[in-house]
Amino acid sequence: MLHDPRIDDLARQLVNYSVELKKGDKVLIEVYDAPDEMAVALIRAAREAGATPFVSLRRAAVARELAMHGTGEQYEIAARHALGEMQDMDAYIAVRGSHNITEMVDVPASQMKMVMEKMRPVTNYRVGQTRWVVLRWPTPAMAQQASMSTEAFEDFYFRVCLLDYAALVPAMEKLRDHMSAADQVHITGPGTDLKFSLKGLQAIACGGQRNIPDGECYSAPVRDSVEGVLSYNTPTIYQGQALDNVSLEFEKGKIVKAEANNTGAINKILDSDEGARYIGEFAIGFNREIMHPMRDILFDEKIAGSFHFTPGQAYEGVADNGNRSQVHWDMVCIQREDYGGGEIRFDGRLIRKDGRFVLPELEELNW
Repeated sequence: MLHDPRIDDLARQLVNYSVELKKGDKVLIEVYDAPDEMAVALIRAAREAGATPFVSLRRAAVARELAMHGTGEQYEIAARHALGEMQDMDAYIAVRGSHNITEMVDVPASQMKMVMEKMRPVTNYRVGQTRWVVLRWPTPAMAQQASMSTEAFEDFYFRVCLLDYAALVPAMEKLRDHMSAADQVHITGPGTDLKFSLKGLQAIACGGQRNIPDGECYSAPVRDSVEGVLSYNTPTIYQGQALDNVSLEFEKGKIVKAEANNTGAINKILDSDEGARYIGEFAIGFNREIMHPMRDILFDEKIAGSFHFTPGQAYEGVADNGNRSQVHWDMVCIQREDYGGGEIRFDGRLIRKDGRFVLPELEELNW
């Protein structure tokens, strides 16, 4: 089979732009169910930058078996070793393929809770102390999710991942400034009338330096400020559980009512701990190459004309409203006209209508 040069282009973008590897850096490359070809390309790109690559090859089916019957002691040991490895790193690149997006669906909820709690210090250190980027790898399963042929999906994937993110930075920074200065946010749309405060919380612009694909600006609401109702119009998946037609009702920041096509399942997730019924992130998505959902959150949360409102854990240390939970569940609402429309206002000022930014300095973020 001929080598696809787009793989090398992507590896170089991840190394040189996303995590900005330089001479003397140590980088952990973690590859889940993705081809060796991508791992090799990343190793070579890291070496070209003068960095030292370390590689961990993982498989989702193996992770499932470990989680299914693992013990707290076992994961404490695993977390201790993983944290020690992460503490030696300057950067982290994760490539996550998936032959089956529901691989973990039959792992008992108590087991998943234990695994996430034990491994959270590793994630927190990686997010807070390293330069990191995470991306999916295209598979036939993903093409099927997106209702596309495998070849067409691969073309779409590389268009999205190789987007000139740097060109969006000036407009993204303007959006970040508007969000950071805002107090009251009001979002309306079909089944949605939502109000909350961003006062005192800084927004973060994301342009290919944390997730690929990228294209969002995120913050977090003041924890107890969320009031109203929100209807999400994209399908979602959490810990292998597929859910559709999710609607939430808030009082004093707390989700007091949650419904979906499987209302029992969504409430079980939201009852994981106290923080799961509060919001840890609010973000606006604007990747012009992603127009429709495919039940893969790394893509769906960046959809042009969308926002996501996330029950659970806030990002510690950045846009941090203090909410803590084992859950971090990005659920997406698209506000373009073809999805029913909607508006976002900051302190009464219209920022986006039917998915398109109306302020001149933000127009570059429109599709």
